[in-house]
Amino acid sequence: MAKGDDRAQLARLLSEAGSAYDPDGVAALIRGALAAPEEIGTDWHVLVADPMPAALAAALEALHKELAATYSDGISNEDFARMPRPARLQALRDELAKRGLSAFVVPRADEYQGEYVPQRGQRLAWLTGFTGSAGAAVVLMQRAAIFVDGRYTLQAAAQVDTALFEQHHLQEDPARWLGGVVTKGDAIGYDPWLHTPNEIERLRANVERAGATLRAVDGNPLDKVWPNQPPPPLAPVRPQPDDFAGETAEAKRGRLAKGLADEGIAAAVLTMPESIAWLLNIRGGDVPHTPLPLSFAILRADASVTLFIDRRKLVPGIERHLGNGVSIEAPERLGPVLDALAKEGRVQADPATASSWVFDRLGAAGAIIHRVADPCLLPKSCKNPVELDGTRAAHRRDGAAVTKFLAWLAREAPHGELHEIAASDRLEAFRRAGEHFRDLSFPTISGAGPNGAIVHYRASPETEKRLEPGNLYLLDSGAQYLDGTTDITRTIAIGDPTPEMRDRFTRVLKGHIALATARFPSGTTGAQLDPLARRALWQEGLDYDHGTGHGVGSYLSVHEGPQRISKAPSAQALLPGMIVSDEPGYYKAGAYGIRIENLIVVQKWDGSVEGRAMLCFETLTLAPIDRNLVDRGLLDRGEVDWLNAYHARVRAEITPLVDPETATWLEAATAPIA
Repeated sequence: MAKGDDRAQLARLLSEAGSAYDPDGVAALIRGALAAPEEIGTDWHVLVADPMPAALAAALEALHKELAATYSDGISNEDFARMPRPARLQALRDELAKRGLSAFVVPRADEYQGEYVPQRGQRLAWLTGFTGSAGAAVVLMQRAAIFVDGRYTLQAAAQVDTALFEQHHLQEDPARWLGGVVTKGDAIGYDPWLHTPNEIERLRANVERAGATLRAVDGNPLDKVWPNQPPPPLAPVRPQPDDFAGETAEAKRGRLAKGLADEGIAAAVLTMPESIAWLLNIRGGDVPHTPLPLSFAILRADASVTLFIDRRKLVPGIERHLGNGVSIEAPERLGPVLDALAKEGRVQADPATASSWVFDRLGAAGAIIHRVADPCLLPKSCKNPVELDGTRAAHRRDGAAVTKFLAWLAREAPHGELHEIAASDRLEAFRRAGEHFRDLSFPTISGAGPNGAIVHYRASPETEKRLEPGNLYLLDSGAQYLDGTTDITRTIAIGDPTPEMRDRFTRVLKGHIALATARFPSGTTGAQLDPLARRALWQEGLDYDHGTGHGVGSYLSVHEGPQRISKAPSAQALLPGMIVSDEPGYYKAGAYGIRIENLIVVQKWDGSVEGRAMLCFETLTLAPIDRNLVDRGLLDRGEVDWLNAYHARVRAEITPLVDPETATWLEAATAPIA
C-alpha cells in the first residue's frame, strides 16, 4: 500500500475528515470493497468519511488502484495459469490426507445458501473452473466428479478439465454417487457451514450405508490451500426508506415477534440475508445483482433483533434507522450467542435454508429446536400496497427502456452487423438512464439463433453470434430499482420467421395468455396452474424443461420463494401480493429458443361468487410482444382480445415516457391484430 509521504498524506486527510480509519484500516476496507461486485463503484467511500472531501476521495481512489493491481479473485484465466487445475486438486488432496479424510464434498453454496455467492465463497469455481449457479464436486484420493444440472452441461464441459473431474448430472445426486464409490472405513469430510441439515442427512444415509463415516470439518480444507483467498466483501449497507418499503422495520419486527410468542418460541435464527434485508428495511451490495447485506440475525419474541454483521459495512447514521430494538454484533459472535440462546427456550430455525453448523451449535448447547420455515418468507413474498405501487412504477420505467431498445433494435438489426453483447449493452444503457436504477437483476441472457436454445446462456466474446436475418433473438433481462425488481423476456424475429417459428411462438404465447388470464380458487398452488401454460405445446407433443414461474422480490432477489409455478410439487398456495413470472418457452437445440416472460401479481378477483374466494393475476410488465411472430390462425378470439388489450395498455402507458421516434415505432408495434 501507500508508503512514506503518500501514507503520511493519507493519514492527514483521514484525520482532517474525522474518519475513524488509519491507512492500514483503509487498506483492509478497500480489499473488502474489491471483493464486492464492481457495481458498488465508489459507494464504499461513504464508509470512510461522510461527507467525503475531494482530496481524500482522490487519495482513496489512488490506493484503490494500487491494491487492485495485485488483487486476484482466484478464478480468472491468469489465476489458472499461475496455479493450474491439477495443482489445485492435488493441493486439496494433500490437505485431506493430513486430516485423515478419504473424500471431501465441495458445494457451490456459501454459508448463506444464496443464489449469488461472493468471490470469497467461489470454492467450486476455484477448484474446477465451473462458474455456473448450480453444481457440486466430490473429491476422492483417486478420482473426482463434478455434478451440474442440464442448463450447464455444455458450460461445464468447456470450463472443467474432464481428465480431472468426471462430469455427471445433478439428478444423479452427489450423495447417492458418493455412497456407491466409498468403501468401508472411509472418512468423508464436509464443511457444515456450506450444507443444510437436509443435505447432510442425505449424505450421511448414503455413506453410512457403505460403511463409511461422515465428518464435519473445523475449517474448510479448500480455504487452507487457496492462496490469497479474497476477504469477505464490504459493500455499504443503507436504509431502505419506508416510502419504498411500505412498513417500518419496527412494525415488521413486532408482527413477526407476536407470531413467535404465540407459538411459544423464544427466538428465531435468520440466516437468509434477503430475510434480514426485508425485516430491517436495509439493503447492501455484497453479491452481484441482488442488494443483500451478508449477515445473520436473531429475532426474539420481544421484537428485539441481534444483527451479526461487519460494522465496517454500515453507513453513518444507520443505527438511528435500526433503532434501540436492534443490537449489532460481530459475525464471529454468532456461536456464543446461539449457546446462550439455548437457555432461553425453544429456538426456531429453517432446515431448508440454514446451515448445518447452526443446528449443530444449537444442538450441542442443548437447545430445543423448532424446525420450520424462515418466518420472514411469507410476509416478504406478499407485497404490501406501497411495494406494489413501487413495482408498477418500476415496470413502467423499465418498459420504457425495453421499448426504446426494441425500437433501436428494429433499426439496427437489419444491417446484419449487430452482435449479442453489443445488443445487451445497449439495453443496459437505456436502463441505467432511468430513475432509481441500481443494477441489473441478473446477468442478461442475450442469445441469437442456436444460442437462444441454451436456457441460461451467457454471451462471451468466444460464443456470441450475430443477429442474422432469418433467426430468432431471445433476450431475458431485468433490473433492480429502488422501488422494484423487474424480469422480462422477449423473443424477436430478425427478418422473416419460418412457419415453424411462428407456430412455436404462438403456442408459447397461448400458454402465456392462459396463465395471465387464469382465475383460481384461494388455496391453489403454482403446480396446479402450471399445465395451463403448457397445454398448447403439449397438444403438439412439445414441452420445455424449466419452471413456468418464479417468485420475485421488491428491490430484492429476482428469484424469491416460497411461491413458484412449476411441475414440481409445491404445498405453497399462491396468495394476494405475491409476484411471480409467467414465462413458458420452447427450445429447439441447435436452432432457436423462444420465451415470453412478464411478471404478474396475485390479486383478489372481484367477480368471486357464492362465498368462494377467487384469485387472478395482474400483469406488471409493459413492453411489446413481437406481432411478426404471431400466427393469427392459432389464436382464438379471447386470446386476440387479450393481446390487443395488452398492447393498447403498453401504448398508453409507455408512449409518454419515450422519444417521438420510439413512439412512432411503438404505435406500429402495438397495432391491433384483426
